Amino acid sequence: MSYLLPLIKNADVKGKTVLLRLDLDVPIVQLKIQNSKSEIKIEDKERLESGLATIRYLTKHGAEIIIAGHLGRPEGKDENFSLRPVAKWFARKVGYSQIHPRKFGIFNGWRLTERISILENLRFFKGEERDDKQFSKELASLADVYINDAFAVSHRTHASIVGVPAILPHFAGIHFAEEVEILGNVLKRPKRPLIVIIGGAKLETKLPLVEKMHRFADYVLIGGKIARETRVLLKVAHEKIYPQAGRKRSVLLIADSNFNGTDISEKSVENFCQIVVLAKTIIWNGPMGIIKNSEFSPRGEAGRIQNSEDTEKGTRKLAKAITESKAYSIVGGGDTLAYLKKIDLLNKFDFCSMGGGAMLSFLAGEKMPGIEVLEK
Repeated sequence: MSYLLPLIKNADVKGKTVLLRLDLDVPIVQLKIQNSKSEIKIEDKERLESGLATIRYLTKHGAEIIIAGHLGRPEGKDENFSLRPVAKWFARKVGYSQIHPRKFGIFNGWRLTERISILENLRFFKGEERDDKQFSKELASLADVYINDAFAVSHRTHASIVGVPAILPHFAGIHFAEEVEILGNVLKRPKRPLIVIIGGAKLETKLPLVEKMHRFADYVLIGGKIARETRVLLKVAHEKIYPQAGRKRSVLLIADSNFNGTDISEKSVENFCQIVVLAKTIIWNGPMGIIKNSEFSPRGEAGRIQNSEDTEKGTRKLAKAITESKAYSIVGGGDTLAYLKKIDLLNKFDFCSMGGGAMLSFLAGEKMPGIEVLEK
């Protein structure tokens, strides 16, 4: 599968307003400080930083920029999901300390500089996730050109991903194009053995992708919560996977958990590491155990963790094995990236995809609406 994306270098943006779709869905926490005050902190900024190259390019070429994106899954307007902290972060990055409220038609937002603004959370409007045509028109009316630099949500049929580019001249952002090129090369010409490692939770989205990975991977290794809760289901799925004519089906390994289900077992992670040594290409998404702020640690898990228990041990051991291997390594998913950055291993991976589910969907050969609409 090849992609012919319209690139930003071919966009005429001088003197025009650009609606720039970025991935703004980052972990934000409220920290308590002295005198009963609190401070908002963005815990991982990788996704925000991935959009800076496109912002710098557009600024250099004389465009006015309106940044758009979402945060979390709010039920209507909810200040707990406001993009104000993100707006402040971008303002500091472009050399300003203050943001100023601004209206953009039906949208609220902030002016960061004379030529850069940001909209409030698009998911405050139901029309965003519904890909409502009228909502798309309202959003498109703000700009002359549309640029998508949010690969991580481009497997969604949302208004800001597919509705707006159907109306405006459209182009791929710098990081978006890089994602498609690098992942596309892996999909077309992977160096083998190719190992895909999937962990974390989100069973409803990951299980179908596990099955499809058998079409091109040599090994599929499953850990995290999806392995713990769906062991039988995955085995049944594996037995249905096509032994394709002329091609050996890939090996599926499902990790065992430790005695209380909070981490991958020592034996399983050792088995995974032995396979990693064989690899020439490794793709990884999702932790093997409960890590801080992980999708694998929903409410209720905390009560099962002993104070002295190291629930990140398996994920840490696997990460070190990958970075010490000679394989070309790709990692994706917000929780995984944040954890690797915390333990100073992120920069040892060859490529960091901003997409978790989007990365797996792309590599599984599924349709990517955000890519398809840019090609039209």
